[in-house]
Amino acid sequence: MSLQKITSVSGRAVPVPGDDIDTDRIIPARFMKCVTFDGLGQYLFNDVRRHEDGKPKGHNIDNPRYAGATILISGNNFGCGSSREHAPQAIFYAGFRAVIAEGYAEIFFGNSTQLGIPCVSLSHEDRLALEKLVEAAPQTELHIDLEKKEVRFADKVFPASIRESARSGLVSGRWDPLADLLAAADKVKDKAASLPYMAAPGK
Repeated sequence: MSLQKITSVSGRAVPVPGDDIDTDRIIPARFMKCVTFDGLGQYLFNDVRRHEDGKPKGHNIDNPRYAGATILISGNNFGCGSSREHAPQAIFYAGFRAVIAEGYAEIFFGNSTQLGIPCVSLSHEDRLALEKLVEAAPQTELHIDLEKKEVRFADKVFPASIRESARSGLVSGRWDPLADLLAAADKVKDKAASLPYMAAPGK
């Protein structure tokens, strides 16, 4: 089963600087008592965005200059900490469709890819340069090209990297393994029927 092919992502960006931004900062644990993921977006980075009384702290995501941003830019080891799937879900339901960082925690990267969120990496120098460009011109659209493996902003082009298995899954529309499993339901049934230990008792 082929899903949407994600060959590129375009949109305005917002810098969320810092290394080792963990999943508890992305979505605090107390907001994970949910039946579905739909409402998680409103709590993205809650504790660094809001005081206990709900008043904003002045986080970039709430800055009107970055209103409508759909791409996050951050530092190294993004998404570290506990392996909660809620972190990329919160990012997705907050309206973000890609992340640019220097590096990612392994499980966060995999969970994001399976949601169709490309996580591409830039070198330290290029990430800092891109952040400065975005800060200077936040209304300029940024382009992530997964086929060419590059990030473009105005007339600047930055070479990007992404694990090949993730990149090929995104550009071919096969980024969700559950969708592949459901598409092969008949083959799964046939295989199950051929396994002795799957037979009903007494048969």
